[in-house]
Amino acid sequence: MTGQVTAHLTWSPALGRPDLLAPATTAALHAWAAGDPRVAEQVMVAEIDPALADTAALSAAYALPLDVSANCVVVAGRRGGEERVAACVVLATTRADVNNAVRRLLDVRKATFLATDRAVEESAMEYGGITPIGLPAPWRVLVDSRVPLAGDVIVGSGVRHSKIELPGELLAEMPGVEVVDALALG
Repeated sequence: MTGQVTAHLTWSPALGRPDLLAPATTAALHAWAAGDPRVAEQVMVAEIDPALADTAALSAAYALPLDVSANCVVVAGRRGGEERVAACVVLATTRADVNNAVRRLLDVRKATFLATDRAVEESAMEYGGITPIGLPAPWRVLVDSRVPLAGDVIVGSGVRHSKIELPGELLAEMPGVEVVDALALG
């Protein structure tokens, strides 16, 4: 079923198109595929106009329903002098509940979005393309429980000129992912 959601884009297996992925994303996909052969078959990538990488523009230009797009936002907070960082994956029709759910999960007094320049530098991914696949090991990857239920979902690829499509169920099973009820509002 992967690749069926979006007839307006040309999808191909992501592992065969490293030119459409951030290096960290490529490395993570290879490692993940070594333990789960579904990754090679079901994680797809499509080239897009980088000017249309933002969800609303992408959806309009390529006739993609918003309920199959997932956004990945990076949030941080401090506790006892220790910074705690998490990438939160939520459907585009919702928004991460940073002030309550994420703050509690990080066990911090206050959680805020990580500054764009830091998120880009530390993830080694482009702004507007940050994906949960290939993030730094210390970062938690929190996925709202509605994402796996969405069927195939579209996420960033680590670069602005492409998007990844994969089953939400598979994303929920990615090593290091924590599926969380009520991570998002809306």
